[in-house]
Amino acid sequence: MSPVRLTDYEPIIGRQTIEELYLLAEGLKGRRIKMVNSTAVGGGVAEILSRLVPLLNDLCIQTQWEVIKGGEDFFEVTKKIHNALHGEAISFLPRMREVFLEVNLENLRQSDLDQDLIVIHDPQPIAYIEGKGQTHAKWVWRCHIDVSNPNEEVWDFLKGYVEQYDVALFSSPRFSKRLTIPQFLFFPSIDPLSDKNRELEPEFIDRILERFYIPQDKPIITQISRFDRLKDPIGVIKAFRMAKRYVDCRLVLAGGEASDDPEGESVLDEVRTEAKGDPDIHILLLPPTNSLEINALQRASTLILQKSIREGFGLTVSEALWKKKPVIGSAVGGIPAQIIPNLTGALVHSIEGTAYQIRYLLSHPDIAKKLGEYGHEYVKEEFLITRKLRRYLLLFHVLFHPGERIIYFDKDAPPLPIAG
Repeated sequence: MSPVRLTDYEPIIGRQTIEELYLLAEGLKGRRIKMVNSTAVGGGVAEILSRLVPLLNDLCIQTQWEVIKGGEDFFEVTKKIHNALHGEAISFLPRMREVFLEVNLENLRQSDLDQDLIVIHDPQPIAYIEGKGQTHAKWVWRCHIDVSNPNEEVWDFLKGYVEQYDVALFSSPRFSKRLTIPQFLFFPSIDPLSDKNRELEPEFIDRILERFYIPQDKPIITQISRFDRLKDPIGVIKAFRMAKRYVDCRLVLAGGEASDDPEGESVLDEVRTEAKGDPDIHILLLPPTNSLEINALQRASTLILQKSIREGFGLTVSEALWKKKPVIGSAVGGIPAQIIPNLTGALVHSIEGTAYQIRYLLSHPDIAKKLGEYGHEYVKEEFLITRKLRRYLLLFHVLFHPGERIIYFDKDAPPLPIAG
């Protein structure tokens, strides 16, 4: 695929919005930005950065993407931290803190900090802030995790680092914390032109289903997620079986593993055991590079589920709504920001509630169709990568003009060049 360009989005968002983004970027040209996270593939953060970073560079804002390196012991610790931030009780042992800090500081020693702004994503590289005194850069902590009810011991440990940043970004107002630094609301986003979301030919979709031995003889219910207990794949199977007593359908559980998640293999084994060889349950382990396959599975589905127990945001909801698919999602994390009940989807609180909504929407296809159509328009307005790009550009201006209540853009400059 050719490098992404901002003008490629004009047919979707319109020329006026493109021109606004070029205007916002004009005063930022030549600025040097670094994004740091824990994995290059797998998970929503890597997906967002893989598209956001090229767009920033296309606007002449020099943006690097750095991935923190660590061994199995480090990622076992960060997985426990991740689960603890979702509220799980753990013993945060001194050795765990040592491993976490040793890896952070070793990566920091090898990192180029000669930037104007550094954005650290999630807790894995949070201790990079120890290098703040070596730079003139502004520092941003971007939290993609639901930290509304964290394990207090772990949060207190991380908070000492968070409050050294200049600002913190959260995906939902519910995730914000009592901090001494400013906080901003930043919705995650999907890219409508990526392989995971672009339009596909029906013949290609049919070939993908044939490759995975998924017949199209009955409605297909799908959940696309990492094999993670917090995504509740076992609960999905139970809800499917309850609904199937009344409406005949198939279930697809498809997902992959992230390099920073050591629990994925054991969860996948649990899911296969629960499915017990049911021919109507299709369990697919897909590598992160299988974006076209995921796209095809979503487009072939009648309903999409996101039955998470805890969730940072759940971009699979927006992905499905963009494809005009009705979505049933748990009322957790950032999912309620995407699903407006009875307008863009259905929110649920239990296995039984999920089963009921599956049964109801399969029995009322006209209502399901309307939910998908309204959801598509809502995603177009709020959750596309271009909207996220706009938020970042505005944030950069705020950080580079501290204390100024009004930031003036050069109205006397010649028209900005917009490629054809």
